[in-house]
Amino acid sequence: MSPRRGIAAFACAALLIASASEMIAPANALAAHSVGSPEQIAWVRRAATNFVSAELAGDGAGVCGILNAPLRASEHGRTCAQRWKAKLAGLLREPGGRRRLQSQRRAIRSAAVIVDGDTASIQLSTPLLSGSNRFLFTEDCWMLTG
Repeated sequence: MSPRRGIAAFACAALLIASASEMIAPANALAAHSVGSPEQIAWVRRAATNFVSAELAGDGAGVCGILNAPLRASEHGRTCAQRWKAKLAGLLREPGGRRRLQSQRRAIRSAAVIVDGDTASIQLSTPLLSGSNRFLFTEDCWMLTG
């Protein structure tokens, strides 16, 4: 390879790397606005990711495992897992439903998390649950509240 081609190849590689870092920067910039200890922030993100992953899998029991106790209560003779399994079946059949959840799961990695004592919120463009992205530290873990 001639020196001229080597320099051109190096310049192209540098341009690609710079472009990739610019695409990543906004997500990292948002995450930089998180408030709380790194462990708390990671724990809230993990709870949110587990919630959305359970939704994608159609796992009603998995979803209920992330919900605060009052939201897990049986209603009209149906358990939390039964209600969520039925809800998820409909959601995953909707056109674009799975794609929206996958997009939301990716967004969680870089979303700002605000921890204030035993409450936390994650700033996502779409709500995790009933318009809420709030978590409560209870039962020795972060649980999604309604």
